[in-house]
Amino acid sequence: MTAAVLAAVTLLAGCQSGTTPLTVSGLTEIADDMPEDGASSCPLPYDMAAAAESAGLDREAGSGPAREDGDTPIATSEGGKRAQPGDPLAEHPGALVSCTFHIGRRDIQVHTIATRKPNAITPLAPAAAALTRLSGSETIDYINGAAKAETGDVLVASSGNVATVRLKLKGEGDAALLVGFEDSSMGAPSPKQVEELTVALTDQVQ
Repeated sequence: MTAAVLAAVTLLAGCQSGTTPLTVSGLTEIADDMPEDGASSCPLPYDMAAAAESAGLDREAGSGPAREDGDTPIATSEGGKRAQPGDPLAEHPGALVSCTFHIGRRDIQVHTIATRKPNAITPLAPAAAALTRLSGSETIDYINGAAKAETGDVLVASSGNVATVRLKLKGEGDAALLVGFEDSSMGAPSPKQVEELTVALTDQVQ
């Protein structure tokens, strides 16, 4: 097995056994082993259909965008051995794995990040800004609030379509999850459903 497969199996086994197996080194191994141009499936043990059901979103859900074009990867990674001088995850060592899912006709971005030191949420500011479409100052306020939140406390952005949570880690470091619905007029979830979806995904990965 590759390092990424082994790390993903370890994460899944940990979730099933009720432990908290997410580590900086484990996520970094997964990120490092992903192809540079992205992967055709998410290497993390997320079950979007189960999470959607838990959040009361009763539409078909699964991996990849609602409209597949065959050219866009479902999962990408940053940091780890690919980090270049000046990159956020070079200055703030760690790794980020980003996966795309869908619920009905709406696409969802799921960003999982772990860094050696706080605050892991900080490098996700560009993703939060793109999804929420808040002003620069509003995005900064949101990211700062997410960084100060207690582990496990979900913070939904004022836009209502993005939520973040600090994850539990095994060992040293800091980790976070950002879940964001891309803009669409079809079947918009409520902020409460976004929160509940994030809670469900959090339980799956840690």
